[in-house]
Order: sequence, then C-alpha cells, then structure tokens
Amino acid sequence: MSTGISYPMRLSQRRGIESSAGEQKIKESIRLIVGTQPGERVMRPTFGCNLRDLVLAPNNKTTAEIARYRVSEALRIWEPRIFVDDVILENDHHSASLAIGIYYRIKQTDSPQNLQIALPTR
Repeated sequence: MSTGISYPMRLSQRRGIESSAGEQKIKESIRLIVGTQPGERVMRPTFGCNLRDLVLAPNNKTTAEIARYRVSEALRIWEPRIFVDDVILENDHHSASLAIGIYYRIKQTDSPQNLQIALPTR
C-alpha cells in the first residue's frame, strides 16, 4: 500500500511532515471524502460527500437515509481501495448529532474495518 501525507496534516519535530500508510491512510482518506463538500476542490469539483447541507435538516430517519446514501455513493466513487459493506446511521438527539458507522473491507487484504464519524445536525 502507498504512503502519503497524513490527514489532517501534522508536523513532527524530527521528520517534518508526518506521513501515513496502509489501513491508517485509508481511514484518513475516508474521513477526507466524508468531510469534503463537492465544489471545495478546484480540480475535482465533484469530489466529496455533500453532507454539509444536512447540518440544519431535521434529525430524523429521512435525514439519516439521505446521509447513508451520500456516504455510500461517495466512497464507492472516490475510494477504490475498499468494498463498503454497510453504512449505519444513528440519531443522537442528546448531542444533536448523526453517528455514521462505516463498515468496509480493504480490497487488497479482505480485512474488515470500521470507522465512526459524528455529523452535527444543528
């Protein structure tokens, strides 16, 4: 697997810019895809997941299904190193957030992985 600059970019006292590889690099890539709004990247205007417009949407089942679809599609398009097995969303009314659980397998190793991301809904 390839090595690249870590996301978010971090500096090391000894080595300069931190790098990441393997499973960690894939997790960082998933976070980048989910956290990017289409149109933010000049050379890739369709890159991202389009979740930001759901921030003010009602915290209900419909919003969760829209978010689930957008996450699944964005990962299918932009992260070719994985198979997405499932995206599970749960409304957390107490903290006003939508918990996104991404369950996937790395194609190269067939290794099951998961990543949890919280999306504020207010």
